[in-house]
Amino acid sequence: MRLAFYAPLKPPHDPVPSGDRAMARALIAALGHLGAEVDLAATLRSRDGVGDDARQMRLVEEANALIPTIVTQGRAAKWQAWVTYHSYYKAPDLIGPSVARTLGIPYLLIEATRARKRLGGPWDRFAQAAEAACDAADLIFYVTQRDLEALSAYAPAEQQLVHLHPFLPRMELPARSTGTHLLAVGMMRAAAKLPSYLLIAETLALLPDTTKLEIAGDGPARPQVIAAMAPFGDRVRFLGELEAAALDEAYRRAGALIWPGVDEAFGITYLEAQAHGLPVIAQDRDGVRDVLFPQAYPSVESGAAGLAELARTKPPSRQRIRTHITAHHLLPAAADTLRAGLALVGAA
Repeated sequence: MRLAFYAPLKPPHDPVPSGDRAMARALIAALGHLGAEVDLAATLRSRDGVGDDARQMRLVEEANALIPTIVTQGRAAKWQAWVTYHSYYKAPDLIGPSVARTLGIPYLLIEATRARKRLGGPWDRFAQAAEAACDAADLIFYVTQRDLEALSAYAPAEQQLVHLHPFLPRMELPARSTGTHLLAVGMMRAAAKLPSYLLIAETLALLPDTTKLEIAGDGPARPQVIAAMAPFGDRVRFLGELEAAALDEAYRRAGALIWPGVDEAFGITYLEAQAHGLPVIAQDRDGVRDVLFPQAYPSVESGAAGLAELARTKPPSRQRIRTHITAHHLLPAAADTLRAGLALVGAA
């Protein structure tokens, strides 16, 4: 089986680390695991982060100019399906629907979203393109229940919707955690991550003075994070930004992950921590709950008090957490889901 793959938000070879890049790479690995040969069909980044119609028009023109060459490439390679990861109103797939239609092959989306409230606003052109991509898809793999609600509400009658659990590109579990202290993992970007760090500081103030915290991450908001943690002195240790092996070691020596999940889409960090058996101290939020071990989590409204109460509650066993991750969130499980979806549209 030979497939075309495209990630309009960020190509998998982009030099800047991010969750999107990691997920794109993981998907390529999972498709390879099920026996597919995967071609990166396009590298155009279609993202418009500010709602600039002139930029959107220019990107549409760039995409249209690429399509004939990509069609020729697809015919030569004999692609059996086109797979696009993460098409949405800020970075829609402007290429795949046309190429798939011309080649007469199934068009599949992974983690696509509909945002009809963006129609008519500054992202109108791209919101329409994202809706058109969803309409064109023979099958959409959704990763959260929140995405499913909008996708199912407007899905064409013949469209297939399949749940693909967010997953780690691992064949097996890493070493089991053995520590007792708390660990927070997150880049220090003011708009995206700082609210979670501030909530962690509020929570730490409600926990016993013996509670220790390690923080893995760095970024432009580091001074604000340091200031928020200053009252705790040597109870808090900053690890900086860690490479994969060092981060694995940080998970292994921790006792629990604390990350409230403010504005997280779902968060690979949760899966990495739970793969080591770490219980998670997080809030019950859309997206986040899709990757957490199933149990009760505090509401957003309960704030730091709810998180502190969860931190004081006896957690599920680390083995139960790891068993759950194996069943739903490792590469073999994802490959099985992708294989079944491809079979539904006659591409496997």
